[in-house]
Amino acid sequence: MNIVLLGPPGGGKGTQAKILVEERGMVQLSTGDMLRAAKTSGTAMGNKVAAVMDAGELVTDGIVIDLIAEQLDKNSGGEFIFDGFPRTLAQADALDALLTSKGTHLDHVIEMQVDDKALVNRITARSTCGSCGEGYNEISKPIPANGSCSKCGNTDFQRRADDNEHSFRIRLMAYYKETSPLIGYYHAKNLLSSVDGLAEIKQVKESILNVLS
Repeated sequence: MNIVLLGPPGGGKGTQAKILVEERGMVQLSTGDMLRAAKTSGTAMGNKVAAVMDAGELVTDGIVIDLIAEQLDKNSGGEFIFDGFPRTLAQADALDALLTSKGTHLDHVIEMQVDDKALVNRITARSTCGSCGEGYNEISKPIPANGSCSKCGNTDFQRRADDNEHSFRIRLMAYYKETSPLIGYYHAKNLLSSVDGLAEIKQVKESILNVLS
């Protein structure tokens, strides 16, 4: 089974992807993670990615598709979660073509529906463990009272520099301009389902599992 988690930044895609990895053994293909891993891999593709990123340029769709192709081959027969890709209609077409060439396809596209105001409040309240990357939120999942990460015990927590209202609204506008057209695109392909992305984490998980069942 192959799925796309679709929604604005901060909509909970990464959190739910990690749950699916842990509980269903799916393979999460996060664009950001793949690029960071490739940059330090020392492979020919990694050197290509490093050169582009070090020059401050945007990584092309072709490079990202090549990285995804590598992961599909490496984890042949696995179930994949596409997190952060596609972001545009052109990328959606490219992903469809890639999957077809590999003899597979998308089974579900799950839209994480959110309210903009509530999402801004969520984003400006979040932080991550500086050691293991576990996510926390002052509203829905506060840092434990003892000040230690519940996963690794670390006491150093960090916030993204752009997790402020002004920066986030710029990112949100980019999502509506470039990525939200995918909602109609996948609806037309009869692949789209929607869940409440602002519900409790466990409720969102159950809603996603209901779609996949």
